[in-house]
Amino acid sequence: MQTKCHLSILIHEQAKKYDKRRALIYRDFGERKWKSATWRDFSRKVRHVSNALLNIGVKAQENVGVFSQNAVQYLYTDFGAFGIRAVTVPFYATSSEEQIQYMINDAQIRVLFVGEQEQYDKAQRVLAHCHSLERIIIFDNRVKISPTDNSSMHFDTFLTLGENSPRQSEVEKLYGEANDDDLCNILYTSGTTGASKGVMLTYGQYRAALEENDKIVPVREDDRVMSFLPITHIFERAWIFLSLSEGAEVVVNTDPKEIQQSMRETRPTCMSAVPRFWEKVYAEVVDRIDHATPAQQKLLRKAWAIGRKHNIEYLSRGKRPPLSLRMKYALMHKTLFKVVRNELGLDRPNIFPTAGATVPTEIEEFVHSVGINMIVGYGLTESLATVSCDRRGKPFTVGSVGRPIHGLSIKFGENDEILLKGPTITKGYYKRDALNREAFDEEGYFRTGDSGYMKNGELFLKDRIKDLFKTSNGKYIAPQMIESKLLVDKYIDQIAVIADRRKFVSALIIPAYHLLEEYAQRHRIKYSNLEELCRNDEIHAMMAERMETLQQQLASYEKIKRFTLLPRHFTMERGELTNTLKIRRKVLDKNYAAEIEKMYEDNATEP
Repeated sequence: MQTKCHLSILIHEQAKKYDKRRALIYRDFGERKWKSATWRDFSRKVRHVSNALLNIGVKAQENVGVFSQNAVQYLYTDFGAFGIRAVTVPFYATSSEEQIQYMINDAQIRVLFVGEQEQYDKAQRVLAHCHSLERIIIFDNRVKISPTDNSSMHFDTFLTLGENSPRQSEVEKLYGEANDDDLCNILYTSGTTGASKGVMLTYGQYRAALEENDKIVPVREDDRVMSFLPITHIFERAWIFLSLSEGAEVVVNTDPKEIQQSMRETRPTCMSAVPRFWEKVYAEVVDRIDHATPAQQKLLRKAWAIGRKHNIEYLSRGKRPPLSLRMKYALMHKTLFKVVRNELGLDRPNIFPTAGATVPTEIEEFVHSVGINMIVGYGLTESLATVSCDRRGKPFTVGSVGRPIHGLSIKFGENDEILLKGPTITKGYYKRDALNREAFDEEGYFRTGDSGYMKNGELFLKDRIKDLFKTSNGKYIAPQMIESKLLVDKYIDQIAVIADRRKFVSALIIPAYHLLEEYAQRHRIKYSNLEELCRNDEIHAMMAERMETLQQQLASYEKIKRFTLLPRHFTMERGELTNTLKIRRKVLDKNYAAEIEKMYEDNATEP
């Protein structure tokens, strides 16, 4: 049962309830061994952080920065700051120096917590340009502090300032003063265009979000929840806070590159993820089927078809499967599908919330077919995550983003824009009065920038209004929809559709290099480097054939007519991706101007 209280005291209330029961599973920086902390341990660390923050002069409603990847220290810091009514301002661990300098100065941050050497070094380099910044506290004990740096300390040293709780009476006074109108977080959206905007989130928004999600998201105290996405991201942040409020164990995965190994080692029952995670799982399964013997392929595809029929054609529509199908599915569930789930470390799966981008139909059907309960949803930083989501045990439509949460009012504006109003919606952007006037309509509804519609109580998304392209022939193109259809192919790692003011649709494609190289080896295609492989005519023909199959349901004007395979990934370092790995289309247009123009040369007429 959920513990309903102010976030400032949540961990302490859970410690009273669960005491020596395990709360956290984590690894220290650079270590392979998993450790654990009880609710009592968690509460003690949080209390020490609160006391230490008071000892270094942090005041109520002061902004405190956190520039780190996921780590157990991150959670101690967040809840320790909440305990003295401070505001935490999370930065993505991959943020550039320019980005953190902007955010530190915009939020006037005086105390900054950092994760590893990379984050410390970046903070040091911008220190001279951030006049408010006075102190850096470092989570990773391995970080080497500069010999000339007298203002930084490691987290363990910082904690000694709060040992024995020297200022606990002041902390408890602040508990009593905590209220729902206080700011809890300022979350800077990385944005695909323009400067970051600080979304203001109050404790009242969190209270409303946690209570409403408790009614519809079945995570409970016997669950083990993997924390995989950055805690900086509102989807992960709200999900972890919900899990903690329910008393679930939380596994803190520090390195996202190790997520599949971490899952196998810790066997979570729940995990939030973006569609890209499941796309990669799907691609691996498809690749294994492709390399199986003909007999194995037949068996696997038959099992897949049984799972789809049982879980999609019947259960998702609220219909009871016939007995013969139930028996076939039960056999597959205990055998082949169990092998797939065990490979992922999901031998006792509960729920897997998925949001952050469009979920391709093939991916959603696959995950459900093998017996993993994907909960597709939709939300924004400004809505404190959940706007809508699927309901476990209730009918759902593949392709929808579920049913809106209670207490949230939705209407549709010009171009079918989704407009939101309710207790979970932000009051606005930090110190951005002009932008705030534009962000809300005359009735106080927040403009999401997403277009959509309701059907039979479910919300369906169309596309980002600003992302819609108009070809020179006057046709509107939704690039994200096209990209989601292509990303299910195992040979495609990243893709960016080009179409705005162009005579036909083209694309920049980052292939899955290791699979492309395997294909070249099998077909005796000679090449000396990736550039040569990506230009190879046989490779191009193979990719074109696969893409044509995936685009069969698109209108002719929506289909990709020409594409370029690129020999290097899109990266954040070159400004091509946001911290949440969304494409910055204007940057790609600039960085790959020559490649794009070549696809539209006079001799590159539309086929």
